[in-house]
Amino acid sequence: MRLVQLRIDGQRIVAASEGMTARPIAGANSMRELALGAIDAGRSLANEVASRALGDPIDLAAALAAGDVLVPIDHDDPAHLILTGTGLTHLGSADARDKMHQAATSGTETDSIRMFRMGLEGGKPEGDAPGVQPEWFYKGDGAGLIGPGMPLTSPSFALDGGEEPEIAGVYLIGRDGQVHRIGFALGNEFSDHVTEQQNYLYLAHSKLRQAAIGPELLIGELPQDICGTSSLVRGGETIWSAPFLSGEANMSHSIANLEHHHFKYDQFRRPGDVHIHFFGTATLSFAAGMRAVPGDVFRIEVPEFGLPLENPLAVVGERQHRVQAL
Repeated sequence: MRLVQLRIDGQRIVAASEGMTARPIAGANSMRELALGAIDAGRSLANEVASRALGDPIDLAAALAAGDVLVPIDHDDPAHLILTGTGLTHLGSADARDKMHQAATSGTETDSIRMFRMGLEGGKPEGDAPGVQPEWFYKGDGAGLIGPGMPLTSPSFALDGGEEPEIAGVYLIGRDGQVHRIGFALGNEFSDHVTEQQNYLYLAHSKLRQAAIGPELLIGELPQDICGTSSLVRGGETIWSAPFLSGEANMSHSIANLEHHHFKYDQFRRPGDVHIHFFGTATLSFAAGMRAVPGDVFRIEVPEFGLPLENPLAVVGERQHRVQAL
């Protein structure tokens, strides 16, 4: 099952999608409210949807073209939506990272390779015991969450604005602090790879950027083997395209291990909060020598996730930020 948030005739709705059509879910005005209703009723999100009437079909492609498809989840208070992610989690993901940092280490083994090997050896533990910690980073709050078709805006001081095609886990913290996974979405974990390339310790700076997810939310378990396509489109022409793989069959960490090491922190189990956690990638146009320019469109698509995620690149004008003493 896939779910989508739309704006129809000026009103927000949540709809269940199948193919290129979606049917509004009765009484569902936001994904977060629908999920809270399922939690309060003690049933799965799929069963909550099944318990409600569905409206007349909507043409999803037409809604997307009209700009009526919204980000699949949000929060009334953006400060209570948290964007985070993990890196070096996919088979092959260390190669591009290692090349970026070899110069800084005079050809010796990089921290990226060491971290990747740790994941290979201990990222998929047996039983309930947690495995090795992954690389982890913070991206921002809900103010930086961008929906389908909206520009991914690079700040004026950035040295690069590049895509990272990923799968993102979407979570809601229940009223009692229990973490609930709502589903999974296509994600563009937009980053500044030139800044990161200068020094690995600049990774935290490079990740403080916007991110996009959607258009649709996949409910249930994540497929073990995901094969999608990431493309860079300039002037209507695809100038770069490559397959990207995800799912646990292509990862050095299990989803459960990544979730454990994020939600083990008390501040990430605050009732009512929404979390969007990016699981990583092994495919970057930057690693292939491409540099996106304003107006280019990032396109990420996976058949199981329905509609593709497309976002143009924009750059904000120069801004001055000075601290004023009181």
